[in-house]
Amino acid sequence: MNMPSNPVELSFELAASRCADLTPLVYKRLFDEHPETQAMFRSKGGDLVKGSMLALTIEAILDFAGMRHGHFRLIACELASHDAYGTSRQLFTAFFTIIRDTLRDLLGDEWSIEIAQAWDKLLVDIDALAGSTA
Repeated sequence: MNMPSNPVELSFELAASRCADLTPLVYKRLFDEHPETQAMFRSKGGDLVKGSMLALTIEAILDFAGMRHGHFRLIACELASHDAYGTSRQLFTAFFTIIRDTLRDLLGDEWSIEIAQAWDKLLVDIDALAGSTA
């Protein structure tokens, strides 16, 4: 397998080799760290919503951390949408940290300094984007 040179993309590739579906891990962490979020998801069809939301978020993350072809704009669009739902910007951006922390725990020893630094930069850039759309 040809490993990507982008450390954020590499973190997802390595995670995919260990876990077929990140959705349960990400949302368990989200609900553990932010219990108030559990009520934001309907009981019927909620798993589909969670999976779709995570897939779109990962696609936006990969574009934002990479070539920025346009998918990353979804972050700003969803930020506005979540504002309308009453979701705080702090909670909105916390979801990205939840994803990072889930990947870090899943990768264990393979979570390198390069991956950590790339994710740190990504989270700062997302915070800046969220602040600039305020």
